Amino acid sequence: MRFAMLSASPNDGRMRYLPHQTSECGYLTLVNGQTILPLSPPQRILMAPGPTNLPPAVLQALIAPITGHKDPFFLKVVMDETAQLLRSVFSTQNATSMSLPGTGGAGMEASLANLLQDGDTAVVCVNGMFSARMQEIARRHGAKVVTVTAPWGRAIDPEDVRRAVQQTKPRVICTVHGETSTGVLQPIEEIGRIAQEFDSFLIVDAVATLGGVPVLPDAWNSAICYAASQKCLSAPPGVAPITVSPGAMEYVRNRNGSVRDWYFDLNEHDRYWFAEERVYHHTAPVPLVYALHEALRLVAEEGNEARWARHALHHRALVAGLDAMELELFAERSNLLPTVVSVRVPSGVNDTQLRGALLEDYGIEISGGLGEFSGKMWRIGVMGYSANQQNILFLLSALETLLARQGFGSEQAAGIAAANAVYSMAGDGLPT
Repeated sequence: MRFAMLSASPNDGRMRYLPHQTSECGYLTLVNGQTILPLSPPQRILMAPGPTNLPPAVLQALIAPITGHKDPFFLKVVMDETAQLLRSVFSTQNATSMSLPGTGGAGMEASLANLLQDGDTAVVCVNGMFSARMQEIARRHGAKVVTVTAPWGRAIDPEDVRRAVQQTKPRVICTVHGETSTGVLQPIEEIGRIAQEFDSFLIVDAVATLGGVPVLPDAWNSAICYAASQKCLSAPPGVAPITVSPGAMEYVRNRNGSVRDWYFDLNEHDRYWFAEERVYHHTAPVPLVYALHEALRLVAEEGNEARWARHALHHRALVAGLDAMELELFAERSNLLPTVVSVRVPSGVNDTQLRGALLEDYGIEISGGLGEFSGKMWRIGVMGYSANQQNILFLLSALETLLARQGFGSEQAAGIAAANAVYSMAGDGLPT
C-alpha cells in the first residue's frame, strides 16, 4: 500500500491524501470505490473540420524527450526551424513568422489586439460564425466596427468592402479566408488591393486553409495572417501559426499605447522567438511545438503545390459523390472551400441519429451545423492527413447506408462510383 492518491473528502469536498491500492496494471482504486483506468481513447477517422488524424511522425514528436522552453536545443533548433518552415508554408518573406500558444482563436485575438487601439475603425467582413467572432473581438478592443455582410453560404462582395472602406478609412480590414461554419472560400486578392489603396491593415484568418489551399499573405498585402495547428497542417490543437508583415510589426512596436492584451503582445513573442538574446515571455508548449515542427516539415516534404492539388482532388471526389447521392451542398458552388464541404441535411433525415451512427458504427466523425443551421447541415473536413482516397470512399459508403436506413436513398453505391470516376480521371499521378 502507498500513500500517493489525491482524493476528495465526501464530507467537505476538499482534496487530501489517502491510502490506495495500485494494481500491476496501473488501475487506481479511489476511496469511494470508483476505479480510474489508464486512458484508452477509441480509434476514429476524423473528418470534421479539425482536428485531423495525426501522421506517425507527428505522433512520434509528441513522445520525444521534453526540453525546457529556454533550452538551447529548443531555442536554436526547434523554434528557429519552425519559423523557417512557417515562412515556407505561408509563402512569405516575413521575419516575424512564429506560433502562439493557443488555438486559432489566439491568432485572431492577437491580430486584433495588436493592430487596434481605442477609437480605431475596423471593417469586418461577416458571412459566418468565425467572421462574426472577429467582429465581437474588435468591439471588445474598443474599435468602431463597420460590418460588411453576406448571407451564410456566400462570399463577401469586394465592392461592398470598397464602399465601406471609402466611407470610414479604417485602421484594419478583417476577413476569413475559409469560413469553417459554411464551407465558403473567400477570394482575398481584391480585398488586399483595397487595403493597400486605402492604407489599411488587412487581417486574414487562414485557420481552415493553411496547408490545404493557396495562402499567399505577401501577394495579398496582408498585415497579419494566422492559422491553427489542428486543421490542414495535421498537428495537435494548441498552437496558432501567425505571420506578421514588416509594416505591421513596425506599427506594433511604435504604437501610442501598450498592447492591451499582455499575453498576446506580438512585441513580446517576437523577442522570445527572434531576438539575439531571447527574452522570456511564457512557458512554451514544448511538445506541441515539436509536433508543429514535424507537421510543417511534412508539408515542406510534400510541397505546397502538391499538397494543394491533393486537397483539391479529394474535394472534387467527395463533391461528385455527394452530388450522385442527390445531396445538396450548402455553399455557393462558385466559392466552395476545398477543405470543408457543407451539406444540407435532407428533409426527413435526423441529423443527430445519423452522425451518432456514423461515429458508433463506422468510427467516422463529421460535424453538424452551427448557430441557426444546427441540425440542418453537415460539415465534412477534407484536411491534411485525413484527406485521402480511402477515407473519402469509406465515408460515402457509410453515408449511403445510413441515409437508406432513414428512407433517403439513391442508386446503390452511386456516390462511390462518382468519386471513383474522379480518381480515375486523375490517372497515375493520383495524390495520396
